Amino acid sequence: MSYLQASIPVAQSVAEALSDELMEQGALSVAIEDAHAGTAQEQEIFGEPDMPQQQFWQQSLVVALFDEQADAHAIIAAAFQAIGEQVSDYQLENLAEQDWVRLTQSQFDPIKISERLWITPTWHEMPDANAVNLRLDPGLAFGTGSHPTTHLCLQWLDNHLAGGENVLDYGCGSGILAIAALKLGAGSATGVDIDPQAIIASNDNAAQNQVQAAFHLPDTLPDGQFDVVVANILANPLRMLGEMLAGRTKSGGRIVLSGILAEQVDEMNGIYAQWFDMDTANIESGWACLSGVKRG
Repeated sequence: MSYLQASIPVAQSVAEALSDELMEQGALSVAIEDAHAGTAQEQEIFGEPDMPQQQFWQQSLVVALFDEQADAHAIIAAAFQAIGEQVSDYQLENLAEQDWVRLTQSQFDPIKISERLWITPTWHEMPDANAVNLRLDPGLAFGTGSHPTTHLCLQWLDNHLAGGENVLDYGCGSGILAIAALKLGAGSATGVDIDPQAIIASNDNAAQNQVQAAFHLPDTLPDGQFDVVVANILANPLRMLGEMLAGRTKSGGRIVLSGILAEQVDEMNGIYAQWFDMDTANIESGWACLSGVKRG
């Protein structure tokens, strides 16, 4: 069966109402995404405890799926009329029938991080059985190792962990960095994320990789400092969280920051230089990984 997919850019104020009305009018599914995802204008909407939170992106993209026989143009027009808005420009494309499971799996091959570190989905054979292999499948939480930000953080852990460190993965997503740290010799690893689904995914992934890590929502994270603090999130929350992340890092400990665009390096270095002696940034595909040593 083939489908029609509409991508409709709208303002934050109408995204939810339009999505609900499209479902009422006969759409098979509707999702709301960031219209600027993957660009410098990408917007972080999830806040931290005691910080303001937004529900949707200021410039949202409503993505609706229709049966191939549906009159998608008429449905979209009716949905806009029902919410009292003018129809915005949108794109409509045909999606051919697919074996969606096989298609999804085909997009995730083993990823070589270094000579000794691989990320391998469970449906693949390990390319190097003697290497450190992270068994990780794509899921509801961010972090499969394919994105440059995750790749950069994994490379840093591979290059710098000496063994026995206690590691904090702030914004753990799938738990990949905490799990990798343990498999690379860290003594303990703790992950924290604001998304309960990420905590579930991280625990499942840790069990799958036969390691024990502790994963928490921010409000349940125990007090304490860490030898290494890794935060692979985005520049906006990193701007706000500097003092807190510094407080979680031991004197002489290391901080690792990613989710930062190359053009944001100088600004972020300036912020974190209040507490850390910052190293030269590592850049990959326009994304940066910053690191530094906390001053005593």
